[in-house]
Amino acid sequence: MFNIALLGAGRIGQVHAANIATHKETTLWSVVDPNEAFASRLATQYQARQQSLDEAMTDPNVHAVLIASATDTHADLIELAARHGKAIFCEKPVHLDLARVRDCLKVVKEYNVPLFIGFNRRFDPQFRRVKTETLSGRIGKPESLLIISRDPSPPPAEYVRVSGGMFRDMTIHDFDMARFIMGEEPVSVYAQGSNLVDPAIGEAGDIDTAFIVLKYASGALATIVNSRRSSYGYDQRLELHGSEGLLTAGNILENQVQHFGQNGCTSALPEHFFLQRYKSAYAAEWEHFVAILRGEAVPECSGDDGERALYLADKALESLQTRREVLL
Repeated sequence: MFNIALLGAGRIGQVHAANIATHKETTLWSVVDPNEAFASRLATQYQARQQSLDEAMTDPNVHAVLIASATDTHADLIELAARHGKAIFCEKPVHLDLARVRDCLKVVKEYNVPLFIGFNRRFDPQFRRVKTETLSGRIGKPESLLIISRDPSPPPAEYVRVSGGMFRDMTIHDFDMARFIMGEEPVSVYAQGSNLVDPAIGEAGDIDTAFIVLKYASGALATIVNSRRSSYGYDQRLELHGSEGLLTAGNILENQVQHFGQNGCTSALPEHFFLQRYKSAYAAEWEHFVAILRGEAVPECSGDDGERALYLADKALESLQTRREVLL
């Protein structure tokens, strides 16, 4: 059994706690969170210990840490865990500042510990099948990719101010997905954005609606469509067109029942939010991390992948601000 210290007992920490506890090879050894009530509640639920950060890091029984804390703590916690020889699973992003990310990754490499960054969409069964069938040559040479990602409702402006902005907080998933699906690095990015959803987001210095175009050396293109509002649910779709065909992955609906009547056909709406939509992806990425702990795999989504996604987010923001295509 691998003993895991969970750093962060909030919403996403609760998702990971369930996956840790239900996996036959991992134990939720301890919970660490400065919010005493959160930590106590989660530790009690899974019969885990409640530890301080120092206790978890120096505990020889802790084989790995899962970092699900606030974004601004990630880099510090990664470095601390690396120095104590712990394997590391960290929710995206490593940090919001690219220079800080690079410094952090130097520490990880110095101590030679595995670091997995939780871009969970790579592990979604539908998106993963698109990747697998692309690699098999099912649609020939990929020529254009369309990624649609729309949240059901916008975050509060207070969150926007500390999130790093739409590209670093939300679109960063799509930048990673574009890299994953296309299998090559883009050579330029062009971004446009607007405030159509919530004026408070604009007042906080951010956008809530965006189109981003990535161009590749092969001539292929990827288009990312984002919105902070989707009145019909969590809209997560992908379409990859190739020289010999098309692959699409649609929304996961609340149920698969369709009703046909004289007035037409009706079906359920998409799952409401990411906790439902990507439930299987979170479980699959944990399965991958356990394989890393067993020494049977290397991190499929590494610190370098985290750095690259943030780099693309920064360059997209530069394009938005300068209103021009930015070479990468």
